[in-house]
This record gives sequence, structure tokens and C-alpha cells, in this order.
Amino acid sequence: MAPPTVARSGIFPIAPTPFTPSGGVDLDGQKRVLDCMIDQGVDGICILANYSEQFLLSDTERETLLDLCMSHVAGRVPVIVTTSHFSTRLAAERSKRAAQAGAAMLMLMPPYHGTGLRADEKGIEEHFATVAESSGLPIMVQDAPLSGVALSVPFLVRLAKAVPQVTYFKIETAGAASKLRALIEAGGNAIQGPFDGEESITLMADLDAGATGTMCSALLPDLIKPVVVHHLAGRRQEAAETYARILPLINYENRQCGLRACKTVMMEGGVIKSDAVRHPLEALHPATKAGLLELARDADVLALRWGK
Repeated sequence: MAPPTVARSGIFPIAPTPFTPSGGVDLDGQKRVLDCMIDQGVDGICILANYSEQFLLSDTERETLLDLCMSHVAGRVPVIVTTSHFSTRLAAERSKRAAQAGAAMLMLMPPYHGTGLRADEKGIEEHFATVAESSGLPIMVQDAPLSGVALSVPFLVRLAKAVPQVTYFKIETAGAASKLRALIEAGGNAIQGPFDGEESITLMADLDAGATGTMCSALLPDLIKPVVVHHLAGRRQEAAETYARILPLINYENRQCGLRACKTVMMEGGVIKSDAVRHPLEALHPATKAGLLELARDADVLALRWGK
């Protein structure tokens, strides 16, 4: 049976990877994370991404998590699998494996390794073309500051036209709204899914610019989704008012906590047993954690009460 397709609009959060206090992958906790996300009303789930701590996972753990996530979600929502790697061959192998496991889409950063190893535009285009050929899946380009690779609007449009499977774009660079607006205007029908990211911290501006969806964390998608729904339905005032109520929590997550916020709230809510991250990442300071939980309680996020 073919996997469900990824809609051109909606909310597609990143699934965190829960660890035990000793650092092992908590597979039962991962299943609960996925169930909680689906109960949050997500339109799809992205796994093995940066906010999943993919850069701290072994290849064996990636394989285990891919199979577990795909079998446990079992088609309830589409799953996007992040397959980024500097090596084109390894990115293609990861992508083919994700397609075989039932992924609906791939998310891919341009090839980079540190600040000094980056492919040029020719290499990036060939990288994406090879992945597309190996997997047969639609691809979302992750335009993230983490890569340090500048992806211009003209290049992204050229990439979309040269590799027809490249149809979705997660824009999370500085000035995301301006870039989204320019990308949509220049790319036309080639830009099917213009999404924002970075915990939806600029969501209203990005929706105003033409974004049709967002890829946030799994902290509060139940509260972010109404913003997207209202805006796409033409109810901008309702969207703005809804967003204003949750923006303090989004801001705190983005500026104070990063990927640790979702785990902390999910642990407090009984979704997972531990909010451990892997070294060299460090746990949140108790005062930072208290501030996060205060805002999460004020917002009444589902993850905070899901397991109780």
C-alpha cells in the first residue's frame, strides 16, 4: 500500500528522539511520542531531523528508529524522513531505504561538513538529482542556517525545475518571509509546498508571505495548527490573535531552550520518562526549565497533560 501523501499545507512537526538517563534510545518512549503527536492533530511527522538529534545517532540507531517509526505510525499520517548527509552516495542510500520503509517524503539539507566543506551549486544540484533518482520520493529542501550554505532564490527555483521531485521548501533563514515571497513569485507552480520552520517563530510573517505550512517542534503543534488553519481560510485577524497568545512560549523555546524544550514538556506530561539529551548537549538549567513549564502551563499545551 502506498504511503499517504504530504499535503501542500498544514503542520508537520519534528519528532524528538527520547533517550534514557543512561543515554540509550527509549524505543517505547518513541512510540508514545508519535502517538502524542498524532493526538496533537498534526498533518504529518518528520523524523530523524536536527531536532531529533540526528547528528547524535549511530547508523544502527537510525535504522532502528526508521523501522519503528514507520511501523508504529502505520499510515495514520504521512512521515517525512530526513536523509541529509555530506556524501551523495550515503544520502542516496538513506533515501532509498526510507522509501522502502514507507516514507512519504524526504527532507534534505544541501551537502556540507563544517564551515569549510561545502558543495557548489553544480554539486548541490547533482546531489539532489541523485537522491531523487534513488528514492522516487518528493523532496523538501531544508534551507537552514545550520548548514552554512547560501541557497539563493534563483538557485532554488533552478533546482526545482531541474529536479521535478524537489517541490517543497523549508525556509528557516533570517528574513524567511522575504525569501518565501520571492521564491513563490519566481518559482510559480514549481513551488508546491512553501513551509517555514525554526519553531514557527516567524509564522505570521511567513504566512503573510505565502507559506502554506510550518515545521515546528512537537512542543505545541496543537496550538500552532489553528494559526495556520485560520490564516489559510482568510481569517487573518483570528490567526494573529491565536498566534499572539502562544508566541511567548514559542519565543522561549526558540531563544532559551532549543530542542530540549519539547523533551522537557513531554517528560512533565508523562509522554516520556526522561528529557535526557546526549553529550555534548547539556540539560536545561533548572531555572530555565521552570520558566518553560510556567509558559507551557499557561498555554495549556496538550503534551503537558497527555500522559496523565
